[in-house]
Amino acid sequence: MDSIIYLDHAATSWPKPPEVLEAMKQAMESAAANPGRGSHRMAVNASRVLYQTRRTLATLFKVNNPNDIALTGNTTEALNLAIKGYLAEGDHVIATMIEHNSVRRPLEYLKRTRGIQVDYISVDAYGQIDLKEVERSFNKRTKLVVCSHSSNLLGSILPVKEIGELAVRYGAVLLVDAAQSAGMLSIDVNDMNIGMLAFPGHKGLMGPQGTGGLYISPNLDLEPLMHGGTGSQSEAIEQPTVRPDRYEAGTPNTIGYAGLQAAVEKVLELKTDNIYSHEWELTQRMIEGLSSIRGIKILGPKLGQPRTGIVSFVVEERDASELAFKLDREYGIAVRAGFHCTPLAHMAVGTENTGAVRASVGVWTSKEDVDLMVEAMAKIQA
Repeated sequence: MDSIIYLDHAATSWPKPPEVLEAMKQAMESAAANPGRGSHRMAVNASRVLYQTRRTLATLFKVNNPNDIALTGNTTEALNLAIKGYLAEGDHVIATMIEHNSVRRPLEYLKRTRGIQVDYISVDAYGQIDLKEVERSFNKRTKLVVCSHSSNLLGSILPVKEIGELAVRYGAVLLVDAAQSAGMLSIDVNDMNIGMLAFPGHKGLMGPQGTGGLYISPNLDLEPLMHGGTGSQSEAIEQPTVRPDRYEAGTPNTIGYAGLQAAVEKVLELKTDNIYSHEWELTQRMIEGLSSIRGIKILGPKLGQPRTGIVSFVVEERDASELAFKLDREYGIAVRAGFHCTPLAHMAVGTENTGAVRASVGVWTSKEDVDLMVEAMAKIQA
């Protein structure tokens, strides 16, 4: 394809490490059978791919038992499994104003069908919450606290460990949406009091699309989202009770998970602290550059404050979608414009009527890429 400056890593990271492509090719050649459904060598190889993927993910997230990780097709599936599989009639949930529709829509569905109650904690202009407001929101029916580790619009980072401590104190479970943090921020499910962790394979973990997962604490039992063949306990009419089979009905994306395993190995090699530092420096460079251009307003944390690799902005009297179109067609720069599937976050920062342009950096983004983005916006605004 034509040369592209790719600044849409918050949606999907690109390009993938060469090790990912090679692992997928090898799996297609030697492990393309159904795992758990046969004793021949290709089926066994497929089972090994899935186990190795789980084991590598467990290393990254400090999970004690790899079988507590259910592999899913994406974060959305993982969040639906967690929310619909855990909540019952009349339960109370605490969420935040920066939640993605993958959290909000399942919650609103359960409000309508199961009568659950939801409180959305407000965030300030920089995407931060008040822990005192979180604590005041607990009641005797609070069963679940859901929060994004990092906002996909603002790049703000929430105090997950402290929120988890509150959840434990009041007898609730913390579900973390790590769509924008997995592979970029250090995550320890035990130290951070995380009962469930939903994550994508195709963003910061640098794996292929169609991969993701949900860590489920061994102390929790969820109703499966899907029912069907698992290759285990086939004589039973109900889903297996054993993990992870209970949550993984149907033929899995073994080829994709082979790529994910290789990708997570790359993340472990590079180290999340190094990845975060690299992306943070690039966001600071971009904020400095864009802030010097007339009419541009940066959303999210101020310069110098912690944030993930996201810089969203609005431009006075300019349509966000038009700006993204011009950046792509005239300058070869890929960004995302619109409402980013997070209308509550846009309401919180006053952009619910305009949307925003979101530029997001990744492992392979360079200073030159950032400078060309700033230069393009300066020309557009000139």
